Amino acid sequence: MTKQLVFLFILFQSVFVFSQKELTHEVYFDTDNYNIISTEESRLLLFISNLSDIDIESISIFGFCDDVGADSYNLKLSQQRANAIKTVFSNNEISEDLITNVDGKGKILLKIVEEKNLIKIRGLNRKVEIIVKPKPPVVVEVTPEVKVETPEKKEAHERLKGELKVGDKIVFENILFKTGYSQIMPESKKVLENIAEVLVERKGVYFTIQGHVCCTQNSRDAIDRKTKLRNLSETRAKYIYDYFIKKGVDKRRMRHIGLRRKFPLGGDPKLDRRVEIVITYVVK
Repeated sequence: MTKQLVFLFILFQSVFVFSQKELTHEVYFDTDNYNIISTEESRLLLFISNLSDIDIESISIFGFCDDVGADSYNLKLSQQRANAIKTVFSNNEISEDLITNVDGKGKILLKIVEEKNLIKIRGLNRKVEIIVKPKPPVVVEVTPEVKVETPEKKEAHERLKGELKVGDKIVFENILFKTGYSQIMPESKKVLENIAEVLVERKGVYFTIQGHVCCTQNSRDAIDRKTKLRNLSETRAKYIYDYFIKKGVDKRRMRHIGLRRKFPLGGDPKLDRRVEIVITYVVK
């Protein structure tokens, strides 16, 4: 094997090992309590926000108690702590299908640390451990290129330039939202600007802006991290509505509504963090 091939092999192994690295986080609780204190919730939300760019294979959530109290009580409390963390994940658009373990482990032995204060040591045992396992990298085989003619997919602003009729639904596929927020990602601003320009020109088109979220249980809405209200699909639709008004679209031509998680697309959960418009009237 040549030196170059050896180097590439080692490099590939390094990338593979790095991409397989699990992400961990710990949330600490007060004595006899499973409510998440505000500072710990802020740390947890920051951890969740950093997961948006990771292709997740599974999430494990394990609850623990300190060594004080009866075993049955500690087992119940540790499960309640694990369940509380799972709820935060669900409320912040992390698909519950990814959460494979939510287990209360009861009490654990005193954590061995340099700390001498017994009260502080017990505090380190009142916790939930979160383990996020990324999906392994996909090894792509290089095969001879075969050109396949596929219909060209039109962008939303291009579809809006064409013939429209009542009931037409246009998904803003490239309008992406940050997990838990109603503001769009920076890379989506130009796309939204193009859509607004077309809508300003087509004064005879009336429509409803529909907001959606992903990953919540059943058809619940998700929590807007900025306002702490469970109306994220509505605030996403309102964000687009306000943007169009700012760009010159007559507000009498449009309305906005949040549809929660009533209509998931069935694919990648991030695609359910979406906004689409439905044509309600077209002036002939």
